[in-house]
Amino acid sequence: MASSSGSSKNDFRRKWDKDEFENLAQKRLTEEREKEKRDGKLAPPVKRELLRHRDYKVDLESKLGKTIVITKTTPQAEMGGYYCNVCDCVVKDSINFLDHINGKKHQRNLGMSMRVERSSLDQVKKRFEVNKKKLEEKQKEYDFEERMKELREEEEKAKAYKKEKQKERKRRAEDDVDFEEDDEMAAVMGFSGFGSSKKSH
Repeated sequence: MASSSGSSKNDFRRKWDKDEFENLAQKRLTEEREKEKRDGKLAPPVKRELLRHRDYKVDLESKLGKTIVITKTTPQAEMGGYYCNVCDCVVKDSINFLDHINGKKHQRNLGMSMRVERSSLDQVKKRFEVNKKKLEEKQKEYDFEERMKELREEEEKAKAYKKEKQKERKRRAEDDVDFEEDDEMAAVMGFSGFGSSKKSH
């Protein structure tokens, strides 16, 4: 299988005879086809769709913290996690579930190959036009006058908040002055202070 003859004596790498392996592969394929013909099960080649992008959002949050009973009596069904209806399997967490639904096995069960359709120049140009129109619509939606009105309202709210804070500070300062006057009056009358529970000797 491997020929040890090399151009230099110091080359220790294995040299593979490609023709020999190609012949072995062809031989194996013909044997498999003959076996299928003998068994009477000639399976037609499967034509799969090209891979396309998902037109729906994968919902991972709606069933968080909820329990759904799966009527399978397998050890996997008891462990909990995300259940795939297409492949009839349970995946432990959301990251592995996303890997699973984007993976080869799941896509094959959906009837898709992992090949992507090549886009033509016209399709790319149309896509650019669609994206450009979306961008222009967003810019039209942005109304300058409306934004200025929102900013004015925010400024008015901030001013009202500041005024309220200043009024509150004034009330506190007046209350502090009243307490100081009460302390002075108590000192004039010979009391050490009102509301004190300490006894003086």
